Amino acid sequence: MTRINIRRATIYLDSDLHKALRIKAAETDRSVSNLVNTAVRRSLAEDAVDLAAFGDRVHEPTVAFEDVLRDLKSRGKL
Repeated sequence: MTRINIRRATIYLDSDLHKALRIKAAETDRSVSNLVNTAVRRSLAEDAVDLAAFGDRVHEPTVAFEDVLRDLKSRGKL
């Protein structure tokens, strides 16, 4: 792992989660920090994809939830 712009942080994990991370780290020859960094990056990337999708659809018409339900019921989907 490259040590450029590394910041130390204290996080609190459930004991079972910490145990699972330590086991996975040992099995994959990676550090707990590396596993956590990877998971956080993936989560943030998913958020970025979701936000981009919202941005792409900002000009679509708004449909009321009740109208969607009524339509689904009328078509036998609910």
